[in-house]
Amino acid sequence: MIPKIIFSDVDGTLLNSDHKVLPGTVYAIRELKKKGIPFVIISARSPSGIRPILEENNFTCPMISYSGALILDEDENVLYSEGFSREDAAEMVRFIESNQLDCTWNIYSMDTWIVKDRSDPRVRREENIVKAYSVEGSASSLAPSAKVGKILLMCNPDKILDIEQSMKDAFPSMSIARSSDILIEIMQGGITKRTGVTELCRVWNIPMEETLAFGDHYNDLEMLETVALPFLMGNAPEELKDRFANVTASNNDEGIYKALLRLGVIEGAT
Repeated sequence: MIPKIIFSDVDGTLLNSDHKVLPGTVYAIRELKKKGIPFVIISARSPSGIRPILEENNFTCPMISYSGALILDEDENVLYSEGFSREDAAEMVRFIESNQLDCTWNIYSMDTWIVKDRSDPRVRREENIVKAYSVEGSASSLAPSAKVGKILLMCNPDKILDIEQSMKDAFPSMSIARSSDILIEIMQGGITKRTGVTELCRVWNIPMEETLAFGDHYNDLEMLETVALPFLMGNAPEELKDRFANVTASNNDEGIYKALLRLGVIEGAT
C-alpha cells in the first residue's frame, strides 16, 4: 500500500537520541512532498517545540500538537483546537502540590509554556531539548478564555507509575498517558493521538485505509492501532513490539527512511 498521508511522532521516532533528524529521514520527507504525500508531525510538544525541527532541517509540514488537541496546517492555520480550562489546570496543580507528588508541572496553551520554577533542572533540560522557553507563573497567568492544550509532568522515574495512577484516579475525565520513562502528558478527556489522526483525515477527506504512522511509546499506541499501516520503532519497549507486526529500525538507525524504502513509497537516496 502506498499511503495518502503519513504521521510521525517526534521524540524517539523522528529524532534520534541526540535530538536530530537523520539525513535519510530528511531525504524521505522531501521525497514525500514531491509525491504529494503529507508528512504530518504528531507530538505532545507545543508548536514552538516543533518549529525548530522544521527550521533546522529546512522543511515545512502540518503539525498536530498536544497529542491531538491542536492541529495546524503547513501554513500554521488552525484546523482544530481543543483543551481544558485554566481552572481545571489550577485544580490539577493544587492536587499535585498538596499530595507532594514527585514531579514538576508544566502548563501549555498554544505557544505559552508556564512553569513554577525555570531554574528546575528538569525544565532547563526540556528547554534545551525542544529549543523553546518557559515562563514562570501559574494557571491564572492565562487569559480566562484560554484553552490549555496539556499539562506535562516531569517525574522521578522510580515514582512515575504511582504518579500516573494517582492522576488517573483523581482526574478520570482527563486523557493521561506516559510518553517516556519520566514524562506524563495530560490532555482534555477524549484527546489522544488517535483523535488527532482521525480529525485531520476527516478534514482532508483521506480514508483511514490509506494511512501510515510511526511511533515508539505508550502515548502512540492508540494512533498506531487506528491507522491502516502502523510502524513501531526498533527502540520501542519490548511489550509494545509484541503488539505490532511492523517493527522498523530504531530512531538511531533511520527507521522511518528504511520502512518507507521497504514499502516502495520512496526510492533510495543516491
